[in-house]
Amino acid sequence: MKPFMFAVAGAAALVLSSSALAQERIRLIGSGASFPAPLYLAWFKDLGKKNPNLTVDYQSKGSGAGIQDFLNKTVDFAASDSAMSKEDLAKVPEGVQLLPMTAGEIVLAYNLPGNPKGIRLPREVYSNIFLGKITRWNDARITAANPGVSLPDLPITVVVRADSSGTTAVFSKHLAAINDEFRKTLGEGNTVNWPASDKFIKSPKNDGVTATVRQTPGAIGYIEYAFAKLAKVDYALLQNKAGQYVAAGSGGETLAGVKLPPDMVAWLPDPDGAKAYPITSYTWMIFRKSNADPKKAQAMREMVEYGLTHGQKMADAMGYIPLPATVVDQVRTAAASIK
Repeated sequence: MKPFMFAVAGAAALVLSSSALAQERIRLIGSGASFPAPLYLAWFKDLGKKNPNLTVDYQSKGSGAGIQDFLNKTVDFAASDSAMSKEDLAKVPEGVQLLPMTAGEIVLAYNLPGNPKGIRLPREVYSNIFLGKITRWNDARITAANPGVSLPDLPITVVVRADSSGTTAVFSKHLAAINDEFRKTLGEGNTVNWPASDKFIKSPKNDGVTATVRQTPGAIGYIEYAFAKLAKVDYALLQNKAGQYVAAGSGGETLAGVKLPPDMVAWLPDPDGAKAYPITSYTWMIFRKSNADPKKAQAMREMVEYGLTHGQKMADAMGYIPLPATVVDQVRTAAASIK
């Protein structure tokens, strides 16, 4: 009887051990870009419902802050619209895997009396607004592009990011591509030394810029399309490389012709195509290839797979661009490097 009792006890212990393992809760912590934050937060909430043992906490604080958290090892993963510099990549001995998880468009939101819809902004106009060279809404170059629209004699208040921002990096990369003076004087990056003027106002994150534009008559600011859609703010039709005025929402066609290189980082500073929206970009999640906890590594791979499947189905309705099928396949293959 004693050997039998011992065997039963041993089997029970094994069952308990397996059950405890199955019920082990994993918590992942991430931080970074505000650009994809509404979509990511929706993903992580739904993922938690589908897998109650996996919790993903994400703090929207800007791409630069997220990368710094990643370098400081205070997060399991980061998110950035500006990918990661070679200098920062070299600081991570475990290796880095960048994965584009969604894409979006940057719009120029504005606040004008009477709420005129679809103001057209030529390339030389919006780039010079952010150079501080076009300063009033009834400037002849704006009125010429908008026949029949009564534009006010109102100063333009330019709202820019106060924090280190991947959205700024994408936007300034585009402005530098289309305006030589912008490239030479202000340049591109997560932070830009905008003109010193009381008509340039700084606000943190995409939601901060959105709120400031809404509260400031005569304001214009660059934000991710999803924020404009959510806040129901007016945004401009921008002139693309082909000379056409295009509204946000056509980015899928813009991405279709882009081939991702092995490092998974591709930029579209001034895309070709008659229907191409001019400011379109991927946004990336950032992982260590070698992680101390294999269970967390597995959880991160599961999180990525969720984003590539269920997550992509949410993207369009929230104002983001679903990844092309070829990119989904590339990301899935690359995610296997997270160990």
